[in-house]
Amino acid sequence: MSTLKADRGLFSYPKYWAECYGTAPFLPTTREEMDALGWDSCDIIIISGDAYVDHPSFGMAVIGRVLEAQGFRVGIIAQPDWNSKDAFMALGKPNLFFGITAGNMDSMINRYTAEKRMRHDDAYTPGNVGGKRPDRAVIIYSQRCREAYKDVPLVLGGIEASLRRIAHYDYWQEKVRRSVLFDAKGDILIYGNAERPLVEVAHRIAAGETMDTIQDVRGTAVIRKEPLPGWRGSDSTAIDKIGKIDPIPNPYGADDVGCAKSEFKQAGIDLQAEAAKPITIQPARPKPWEKTYVKLPAFEQVSVNKPLYAHASRILHQETNPGCARALFQRHGDRSIWVNPPAYPLETQEMDDVFGLPYQRIPHPSYGDDKIPAYDMIKTSVNIMRGCFGGCSFCSITEHEGRIIQSRSQESIIEEIEQIRDKVPGFTGVISDLGGPTANMYKLRCTSKKAESTCRRLSCVYPDICKHMDTDHTPTIDLYKKAREVKGIKKILIASGVRYDLAVRDPRYVKELVTHHVGGYLKIAPEHTEDGPLSKMMKPGMGAYDEFKALFDKYSKEAGKKQYLIPYFISAHPGTKDEDMVNMALWLKSNDFKLDQVQNFYPSPMANATTIYHTEMNSLRNIKNNTEQVPVPKGARQRRLHKAILRYHDPAGWPMIREALRNMGKAKLIGKGPNCLVPEEGRDERQTKGGKGNKGGRPALTRHTGFSQFKKANTKPKVGGNRQRAK
Repeated sequence: MSTLKADRGLFSYPKYWAECYGTAPFLPTTREEMDALGWDSCDIIIISGDAYVDHPSFGMAVIGRVLEAQGFRVGIIAQPDWNSKDAFMALGKPNLFFGITAGNMDSMINRYTAEKRMRHDDAYTPGNVGGKRPDRAVIIYSQRCREAYKDVPLVLGGIEASLRRIAHYDYWQEKVRRSVLFDAKGDILIYGNAERPLVEVAHRIAAGETMDTIQDVRGTAVIRKEPLPGWRGSDSTAIDKIGKIDPIPNPYGADDVGCAKSEFKQAGIDLQAEAAKPITIQPARPKPWEKTYVKLPAFEQVSVNKPLYAHASRILHQETNPGCARALFQRHGDRSIWVNPPAYPLETQEMDDVFGLPYQRIPHPSYGDDKIPAYDMIKTSVNIMRGCFGGCSFCSITEHEGRIIQSRSQESIIEEIEQIRDKVPGFTGVISDLGGPTANMYKLRCTSKKAESTCRRLSCVYPDICKHMDTDHTPTIDLYKKAREVKGIKKILIASGVRYDLAVRDPRYVKELVTHHVGGYLKIAPEHTEDGPLSKMMKPGMGAYDEFKALFDKYSKEAGKKQYLIPYFISAHPGTKDEDMVNMALWLKSNDFKLDQVQNFYPSPMANATTIYHTEMNSLRNIKNNTEQVPVPKGARQRRLHKAILRYHDPAGWPMIREALRNMGKAKLIGKGPNCLVPEEGRDERQTKGGKGNKGGRPALTRHTGFSQFKKANTKPKVGGNRQRAK
């Protein structure tokens, strides 16, 4: 459990007067449903780009039920027709505000592939039909709400708003866009998991406060002319003059609790003098980061200056620990975006209360028999935790949910398993996942209170696992055992990715997992085999993979089972050279892997890897004039080449691979030998000028390994609310 605690509990507010209406079977989506509940109006209306599924893996349902538990009447307008304001007026004018979200995914990632081709499907839409949400849905929905009811406050949230809270590089337009709060003309933006800040905002609006007074809520961003009164600023607009954000001197030492000593000096604290004084009882001095903001380079600067963009991105990622984060302030013309420090994580009891709300656990009845693929994937899954220690540079989870693990109690999880058994139509006795962003971080924690509240590391496990990191998997092992004992449960699978560098620290967990919870295949994500790209991904080397595979094979054999690891890899990631892809392909071939579908790197907003992609600078380190220049695969041809090399066995890519190998001076890899990557051009190939490869659909089983790799970016929802793992 985290030592960082909020001033008040999530459910400690006096309930709004409308609690007398009770709990709705489904949150209403039409006037007729409102009438059946006896409502004359909604207090809050949520606009979402996803279909309405009343399940705790869908953000709108979680937020709606949490607000309902506070006493508010909450309506939902799901996937409205955005061509006019009419659909946004379907439930009338909300008494308090519109809550606007693109859904569980960024709308651009939802609608376009990594090659910027439009998708024709949508896992969050009935019938898997594409095109039911607009590009940049948060902006479009906000515009229509303004047209419908000009004076109603707009509260933006969800992952699309969260990852676009400051000036950010946009892969689809290939330029830096300003904060989405400006383009959407919203009143306030909530980033990260929204429960705590949204409940505070809702109660303050209900108490009569206007939006211009609700400016100081943790986990929110607002537009201002000047910084909040009473806050002191650290100007960080010049490279090499940004203060000692990195490196952080002795972050766990007795004299320094995570910020640079210069910051103590600025705060009027003389560390040496303090050490010499006798102990006296006096009020605690303010910490250097309290009531302090960092002035980021302005939008006008970062939009044209890549080093300044990399610098701003680095600062943002340093200021994510709720215990010591400073506010951020970034000019956009004559106004500025003010980003308050992150909200405190939910405690175990609060997590239990959120997941224990009266969800129906099925899609809204209005969808009839239409299938919603995202729901079908997770309807028998249980989310056991939030957050991720990993900080992988390509992944959006840490930016959105943070590094602090928030876990539910074992009792709450078992109760949800029983609900699935009793309520989910057609349940077969198999729980498809007990997990979250990562399968094996349940109840792991930082063992140092000081470190947890002051650390600014981007990752707790890279380049090495932190000495303060708890790697005891006993709570997870106990949970698995208890879950298997639930009456009516035949099998519990683990579908969330396993962080194998943590797992090998506790072989008991690997044995438990392999013996009881692998359905033949277990997915893990080395992502690459070469040190160059791995260092930019912030992922461990292949040594940890080899160690985990040895344990996996050992315990599978002891259990008398034939089981396989499914490794996931990314092509064209920043830091990857053509030679790196060739070396990875040779590793795959030597290990008898043939990957049917692979994923090219997808630059999602605000991710560290996206900053490297845009700037070609190593923003994982301090930005200086001599900052490392990173090779970045750009352009359709090079990205296609990297993907083709990863699928070395597909004849469609052989001509491109041969040309590249010759250009690299590696023609010896062309031929029939066991050490060759692709064969020489054959007669049939010369006649047909190359065959056609597999262009999509569900992958067939590979003949070599008996399994396939099917990894389409962001189409498989992560269990539990608003999250996406952008690759």
